[in-house]
Amino acid sequence: MGKIIAITLASALGLAAFSANAMTLPAAPGGDSMITTVAGGCGPGMHRGPYGGCRPMFSCPRGWHPGPYGRHCFRNY
Repeated sequence: MGKIIAITLASALGLAAFSANAMTLPAAPGGDSMITTVAGGCGPGMHRGPYGGCRPMFSCPRGWHPGPYGRHCFRNY
């Protein structure tokens, strides 16, 4: 019984010594980046819809709401 406890304790300490310390690298301050961020990979003026497709970003005027697929504005009732 004592050997099992000793082996368990030794393996736990060994695993604790080799823990992963992952971290992202910070961006260079003030430098131009070669990466352009866009909304979900759709490009400027677009966003991902509910099923993963790209949709244009627009809003209807006050008192109106976008219809299915966001192509037309319909009056609120």
